[in-house]
Amino acid sequence: MQFTIESRQLTNEYTHRPSFDVETKQTLIEAVSPDDAIGEFLRQNHSELVSLTQPVRGRESIATVKKDEAVYLVRVYAA
Repeated sequence: MQFTIESRQLTNEYTHRPSFDVETKQTLIEAVSPDDAIGEFLRQNHSELVSLTQPVRGRESIATVKKDEAVYLVRVYAA
């Protein structure tokens, strides 16, 4: 199954301020489940999972991911 992962920078650790006017990056990942897709995304981007929310009835998972000095909002849904 193919999943779309959208990531957008939320904050920069050095300035501790929200990031505005940041473009969303889309990545397509082949995986069996949303969890596997997030895991692959983390491996590919050398990132660390901070939190993950999987709605009971929704179709997308929301994660917070840390990479280097920044924190990102990540949305995962079936492509």
